[in-house]
Amino acid sequence: MSSAASPAPTTAPANPRARVVVASLIGTTIEFYDFYVYATAAVLVFPHLFFPPGDETTALLSSFAIFGAAMVARPLGAIFFGHLGDRRGRKVTLVGALLTMGIATFLIGVLPTYALVGWLAPLLLVVLRLAQGFALGGEWSGAALVATENAPAGKRAWYGTFPQLGAPIGFIIANGLFLVIAAVLPSDDPSRPSDAFLEWGWRIPFLFSAVMVIVGLWVRLRLVESSTFSKAATAGKLAKVPLATVFRTHWRQLILGTFYMLATYVLFYLMTTFSLSYGRAATDAPVPGLGYEYTTFVLMMIFGVVFFGIFTLVSGPLADRFGRRPTLIVITAAIILFGLLWVPLLSAGTVGVVLWLVLGFTLMGFTFGPMGALLPELFPTALRYTGSGISYNVSSILGAAVAPFIAVWLWQTGGGSPVWVGVYLSVMATLTLIALLVGRETKDISLDDVDAELPEALP
Repeated sequence: MSSAASPAPTTAPANPRARVVVASLIGTTIEFYDFYVYATAAVLVFPHLFFPPGDETTALLSSFAIFGAAMVARPLGAIFFGHLGDRRGRKVTLVGALLTMGIATFLIGVLPTYALVGWLAPLLLVVLRLAQGFALGGEWSGAALVATENAPAGKRAWYGTFPQLGAPIGFIIANGLFLVIAAVLPSDDPSRPSDAFLEWGWRIPFLFSAVMVIVGLWVRLRLVESSTFSKAATAGKLAKVPLATVFRTHWRQLILGTFYMLATYVLFYLMTTFSLSYGRAATDAPVPGLGYEYTTFVLMMIFGVVFFGIFTLVSGPLADRFGRRPTLIVITAAIILFGLLWVPLLSAGTVGVVLWLVLGFTLMGFTFGPMGALLPELFPTALRYTGSGISYNVSSILGAAVAPFIAVWLWQTGGGSPVWVGVYLSVMATLTLIALLVGRETKDISLDDVDAELPEALP
């Protein structure tokens, strides 16, 4: 991969800038909306409705296990949609991924419960969760490519933050909707939703996904292919089998990209899924938590997520100015330190908890934002959808599929103290830091420079 500095891209973008921003943002907003809806239901609803009554901890862990199953399907989706995206183009692939996600999420909203169909209920939940993961495997990389391949010179990281911004926006929409429903259907027991919420209220956010998908499809169908992809297709520089080619020619970038994302994934799932369990657990429970009522803690989380959104946008110009690698090295070192400060922060009352949420989500914005440019920049156009998708989604197995499960186990091991959960975050961030130190800067590499090395490597 050439390191010569030259402007990128060399051809004018094929899509208006506003359309690029909206198309890259709306898909990931829907993706993360669906994720947060499922993640919230995995804590609030599924342990009560989709598993045999009895041990609440076992039901919660089972719910998290199904949650993690989607991460296993994501690399398969990355391979499938990556092949389509690198062979047929970004537009048609993004439409397919969005439809798959929307249908799976909608169907979760009409599933029968364990009380009605027994073990068929969790089985159907697993199938649809796998379908969600399969769709997610193709969504992120396509949205990131729409942003970066249409970005003006010197602004790839800035444009790459817009698909990343879908995470905080999706969180606010999903949890805001759950809060409204919980307020309309209040519970007398702060540790359990109301009967009406469990009977039908929880289904509304899943069904609402259909509306968001329709809007997303309308925007994406108006896209045209990026000039970068069109240029590669015209020049005959598309790989016949992108998967085989990327493993043969860019295996090092696949490994580095996977570990670049590791700290981001672990932090992301600890600050969202695990924190909701820990924050709501009673202080006198067998495995004690913070003891906050659901509405109170979610409002605190939403406050923290505002910082997630702000610093996702801030990270783009920083990465364009100082480089992706220096920016992420500093932020990853800060994540390591943050993991070691969990107990002091969470022992300082509500002020400490709010500070913990703000710091965690601020670091999340800083580390997540540059990934929208960094991972696509590792690969040439013919392999970019497949390569960036595999790195992003294999990391989801290492950093996301097991994170909530490991966190709950470490929380139990610590007797209710989150100390080992914080240490777990620091260890994972250390692995990311090592990868960043081994890797090299991509800020000044144009997408045409990346493509220049590929012709003789094509099968």
